[in-house]
Amino acid sequence: MAKGTVSPEIIEELKKIVGEKYVYTDKDKLEPYSHDEVTDPHYMKEAQVVVLPASTEEVSKVVKLCYDNDIVMVPRAAGTGLAAGAVAIFGGVIISIERMNKILEIDMDNMVCVTEPGVTTSVLQEEVKKKGLFYAGDPCSGDSCFIGGNVATNAGGNRAVKYGVTREQVMGLEVVTPSGEVVMLGGKFRKNATGYMLMHLYIGSEGTLGIVTKVIVRLVALPKYQMDLLAVFDTLDAAIALTPKVMNAGITPVCVEFMDNASIKQVEIFLNEKLQHSDNGNYIIIQIAGDSEDVLDEQCEIIDELARKNNALDVLVANPAVIWKSRKAYLEADRARSLVFSMEDIVVPLTLIPEAVQLISRLSDKYKVAMHCAGHAGDGNVHIDILKDDRTQEEWEEMLPQIQGEIYEIVARMGGRLSGEHGIGYKRESLLEKYGNPIELELMKKVKRALDPKNIMNPGKVISINDEVPVE
Repeated sequence: MAKGTVSPEIIEELKKIVGEKYVYTDKDKLEPYSHDEVTDPHYMKEAQVVVLPASTEEVSKVVKLCYDNDIVMVPRAAGTGLAAGAVAIFGGVIISIERMNKILEIDMDNMVCVTEPGVTTSVLQEEVKKKGLFYAGDPCSGDSCFIGGNVATNAGGNRAVKYGVTREQVMGLEVVTPSGEVVMLGGKFRKNATGYMLMHLYIGSEGTLGIVTKVIVRLVALPKYQMDLLAVFDTLDAAIALTPKVMNAGITPVCVEFMDNASIKQVEIFLNEKLQHSDNGNYIIIQIAGDSEDVLDEQCEIIDELARKNNALDVLVANPAVIWKSRKAYLEADRARSLVFSMEDIVVPLTLIPEAVQLISRLSDKYKVAMHCAGHAGDGNVHIDILKDDRTQEEWEEMLPQIQGEIYEIVARMGGRLSGEHGIGYKRESLLEKYGNPIELELMKKVKRALDPKNIMNPGKVISINDEVPVE
């Protein structure tokens, strides 16, 4: 059985592999790795050791050492996750890929980029843009999250409506298995019918099946023109109801985002900037892009007409710097108000978003708690921030599961899922066990047992295995 205790002898072996400078055992150095962006103390756990390898070879050697000695391993990227997925809940060794931060190749002919996993999403976007190309993956934390973490969580983001989530951007992965073997899955080719598509098992596996050490991502031509529109409505229902009307009109937007009025007001306070119609407005933000200004102008007119028929208070061409700064500040604005809060990340069929948000919003009054809604109206993904504010930790821990239970009952009735893009991690593992399909869960467990028979790679995340690691 895997264990969380790391002996002094193993620590010395780790130093031989990566260098003494890149093995952390000091409490001050370990602290930043004890949590991700989930700030609830319940999810903060300290590893015994953090190791920072600089190459696939070093990752493989570290993993093999841990495997041979039955030591728990936790892969970690930038730590921007929202599900406590890269936290060492059983101790052991955190393997951080932060030093593996090089873009290895931008292949113009094959329209791909080959990168190490520790490159931030925004850096990758900027580097390929210099070549006139475009990487479509765009999580809201793009300035700080790593490509490797995007792959591990199958990160979504704003552009999923047109381009899909991270899974649709990945063409190849180099992976280190739980026993330390290195395998290349996929490649620079666009089609592949050669056996099981194992690459897709690792995308979204949250570091429970292996460690990604190289990624080949798809690139597209950089759109020549882009326009951002803001439609404001007096109710969130009316705002979200615009989305299917736009898409049924033959328009495929890059992004369709929404913010409820409570979120807008909170962001306004956080940024100390006046936002349009913040007194009573609910936002729909639509980005369109293409190679013709005429086409964009025509689409703009259609969207304007549809919005006004849906009783929009205002429709305007937005300043992209202002509107996207506001949308992306949603999380930090709530954190500034309440350091501890829970961001739920449900997904339902697109047409059911208004009903889901309406039912969930009623829980705010029922439990007398602040709940802010924002998210991706174009793909059915709703973020609900439940704020602890000045409640005691005991009150919070009693109330939160009740609210989550009611939210997930609503989602289950609508044929939705617990998470659209943030993942399950440690935070939602028990919730998945309770609300997930039993047959689907058992299939997941069979995959985990087959690829990680020792249950040594990021145990306690996503799914429960009966022979869980003991806390030592």
